[in-house]
Amino acid sequence: MAQVNVRIAGRIYRMACGDGEEEHLTGLAARLDAKIVELRGAFGEIGDGRITVMAALTITDQLAEAERRIAALEAENDALRGAEAAYEARTAALAETLAGALGAAAARIDHLAQTLDGVSRD
Repeated sequence: MAQVNVRIAGRIYRMACGDGEEEHLTGLAARLDAKIVELRGAFGEIGDGRITVMAALTITDQLAEAERRIAALEAENDALRGAEAAYEARTAALAETLAGALGAAAARIDHLAQTLDGVSRD
């Protein structure tokens, strides 16, 4: 198991992570630290614990919003897949109807051709 040092709110933390995940963990810590710096800029020094909780809540809110948007997009995708299936079924039915109509028209044309051939021989 790998370990990495990350800096969050001016403090260094030694964190364990899976091998190869060091860069990812470092990036996550950097995002949390950036959010803390942003909030400190907006609210000033209000205490490490409180600013860290505010940062965590802000990031959790962003995650919840992203999850809501993903759920909405998945629902929209499901609806589009249903519409696509209905369209394909309708297209298949129309193709079958058209094939039947063309077959009937071909039979009538053949019958007319035979009729005209018989008339022209008389």
